[in-house]
Amino acid sequence: MAEAIRYDKTARQLKLLSQALDSGRLGPVRRLVNTLTPAEIGNLLESLPPGKREIVWGLVDPEDDGEVLVHVGEEVRESLLAEMDPDEIVAAVEDLDIDDLADLVEDLPDTVIDEVLKSMDRENRERLEQVLSYPEDSAGRLMNPDVITVRADVTVDVVLRYLRLRGEIPEHTDHLFVVSRRHQYLGRLSLAALLTHEPSTPINELIDEQPAIKVDASADEVARDFSDHDWVSAPVVDENNILLGRITVDDVVDIIRGQAEHQVLGMAGLDEDEDMFSPVPRAVKRRATWLGINLITAFLAASVIGRFEGTLEKIVALAVLMPIVASMGGNAGTQVLTLMVRGLALGQVGATNFRVLMRKELMVALLNGAIWGSVVGLAAWLWFSDPRISLVIGAALTINLFAAALAGVLVPLTLKRMNIDPALAGGVILTTVTDVIGFLSFLGLGTIVLLR
Repeated sequence: MAEAIRYDKTARQLKLLSQALDSGRLGPVRRLVNTLTPAEIGNLLESLPPGKREIVWGLVDPEDDGEVLVHVGEEVRESLLAEMDPDEIVAAVEDLDIDDLADLVEDLPDTVIDEVLKSMDRENRERLEQVLSYPEDSAGRLMNPDVITVRADVTVDVVLRYLRLRGEIPEHTDHLFVVSRRHQYLGRLSLAALLTHEPSTPINELIDEQPAIKVDASADEVARDFSDHDWVSAPVVDENNILLGRITVDDVVDIIRGQAEHQVLGMAGLDEDEDMFSPVPRAVKRRATWLGINLITAFLAASVIGRFEGTLEKIVALAVLMPIVASMGGNAGTQVLTLMVRGLALGQVGATNFRVLMRKELMVALLNGAIWGSVVGLAAWLWFSDPRISLVIGAALTINLFAAALAGVLVPLTLKRMNIDPALAGGVILTTVTDVIGFLSFLGLGTIVLLR
């Protein structure tokens, strides 16, 4: 529901913006753009073709440029950076949080990176270098080293005075982190507890021993922990339990959204960072690979059909009904594959439970095969007045649904074990299996039952 509301809002904003651009009056465009958040501006920029995108980008408040760059895909970011002078880029990114700057820095020209590093003080430069030293899509890369720490052996009054002297706290701060003299993480202290207890209360009486995230944890693990515990922020520690930084919920929302886009687009062989309005040659190059793979699998299915050419010449009804078997198998397999890819992404499927899941899916496939095989068989009988054809298509449909369920479970598990992304490659393999098994079972049974 929330996603639908957001998309409707984006569609309205895009319509208003396009109308203002078409009118040729930039004043209304500037006013509209600068009423939006950086994330909304980024979403709109990705929705505009290059010509209009350049105009709107030039009207964005320079103070928002850095945040907008964080909220667009890599291809769109490259096109926006290409329109900026080095001085503009430095001004846009120098005030970003360390974790956001780490996301951008690899897309910046080398000369700009040098200028950005020179504009930072020593502490922030070291923090950025620390974050960049961790693998991409790890907790270390996601964390922000800017954290507020307190000691367990002080009182509430001391902490409150420290916060007043500090003057400001980082965004999304719901807890302070309690550390030892060696900066080892001990637990967290909620701001609510800090404000509601007597000034003389020792901090060690208020510590909440929230588990910390290991610096080498994957982005998927981080997202799962935030979802399971409803965290707003979480500490990140190294192997010695030394507090390194924190991850906040805004970064995790980006991870979850990216995972969803990756699963949807990956099944079509597309990249979630691809610009919708990317140049035709680039789009052709990217998609040609997967179209070629699909073509090879299509030839494989066609070769199966070719082996039954004589059967098809004699019994035209089989050619008419053949697509039904492959289509039903493909749809059933996609349902199982989607369920498995989601389960693997959430850590819900593994060696301990996949056999139970497989038995369940095979049972569902057999029952659906019996139900829909009977329905299609009856329709074929009424259509062609031949009970043998209804028997063939009913049996073939059941066999293909069974094969689709089996492939839907085993293919993503096998790909995962081979370190191949199931969302990217699973659909191609599954379609090949359901097409080949569907045609082979239908035409094979047709040859046996109808011609012998």
